[in-house]
Amino acid sequence: MIMKEFNADVDKDGRLILPPEFAWQFGLNPGTKVRISNIANGLHLRQPVTHLAKVYIEPTSRCNLDCITCIRRSWNETLGEMSPAIFSKIIDDLRCFYPPPDILLGGHGEPLSHPHIVDMLRQAKAIGSSVELITNGTLLTPLLSQKLIDAGLDTLWVSLDGANPESYADVRLGAAFAEVLANLAEFRRLRWNKHYHAYNDHHLKPRLGIEFVAMKRNIKDLSAVIKIAVQLGARRFMVTNVLPYTQEMRDEILYSRSLGNSLFGFNPLSLDMPKMDMDALDDDAVHPAMLRGLPLRLAKGTLIERNDRCPFIEKGAIAIRCDGQVSPCLPLLHDHRTYLDRFERSLRHYSVGDISQQPLSEIWNNPEHLSFRERVQEFDFSPCTSCGGCNYLDTNEADCMRNPFPTCGGCLWAQGVIQCP
Repeated sequence: MIMKEFNADVDKDGRLILPPEFAWQFGLNPGTKVRISNIANGLHLRQPVTHLAKVYIEPTSRCNLDCITCIRRSWNETLGEMSPAIFSKIIDDLRCFYPPPDILLGGHGEPLSHPHIVDMLRQAKAIGSSVELITNGTLLTPLLSQKLIDAGLDTLWVSLDGANPESYADVRLGAAFAEVLANLAEFRRLRWNKHYHAYNDHHLKPRLGIEFVAMKRNIKDLSAVIKIAVQLGARRFMVTNVLPYTQEMRDEILYSRSLGNSLFGFNPLSLDMPKMDMDALDDDAVHPAMLRGLPLRLAKGTLIERNDRCPFIEKGAIAIRCDGQVSPCLPLLHDHRTYLDRFERSLRHYSVGDISQQPLSEIWNNPEHLSFRERVQEFDFSPCTSCGGCNYLDTNEADCMRNPFPTCGGCLWAQGVIQCP
């Protein structure tokens, strides 16, 4: 169990002595280097880049839907699925990591369409990993739900981008809103039957999480989708912006001003707000200040700031494609096209190894891969998300600060615009 709060001693030489169980959980081994950042009234001890804490595994790049937000609309890759041999190799290789990393079964396909997905889950649980799975929910039949529950799935994430049949089908082409809600209702009932001793949904497993991809066409549905999530007993709700893989999606983004505000041109005035009842604030109270780009701190938490933090590097993650290619993050898993403001970008995938050819420990500790993770944690890349743009922005091959491939200055995950479980 992760320690949330504890007391630590400082020795006579000013060295912070951490409890062994805390150091073990976060890979703070003797000789490990860690990065420390100043934050308001304290320090942020960042997880060392040598610690593997989470593995994203893509069981398949195929999907039963044709969503307008999907990366498959911008690539020409051959679709496929992970073989049992490759998955077993991943699990065997993970046995040498301690504590065992968390595993998320997802990537850029629908994992429930893989014929061996339940066996994959069982293998992952056998090494002691906490396992999450993200799905569109259309294939979550009662029988499959029961198998996932029995196999020990820890968290089920479901993408839900609309609050009624029309708005949902407008995004998730080929899906039926009523069918997905019925699947989730049955999933909830089966959880109760499995864990009848639990006294509320927060104590049930698998935990349910809902992910909402926000865009102009569906943002008015957000509050209604949150209400649906509460009714379904969801424990987590994640909102992410749409990443435009097509020209059509360029017109759907909700963050065109936020990118500029998050980096340069800060107003010297910052706005500190306490906790208060939000219904006490009318639209003219705080909203105009946010539109002007003022840094807004709510109960000491900053809502508008420069991020420059890769969530994958920060959480000690790695991503494995369905063919066994290993990448540092999900955005670098496949070749694809995307758009940043008016610029079309052709991004090349970055492989740091092939799981079928090398042990995962060798790939993780490869000096080139380690050097890349250190470079991303420093994040000394060109500010591509806020500048006027140049020829370098067309790809991730190089940037104007002479950083080599792959460059991350245009990554929207690092600016807190796009997020995933």
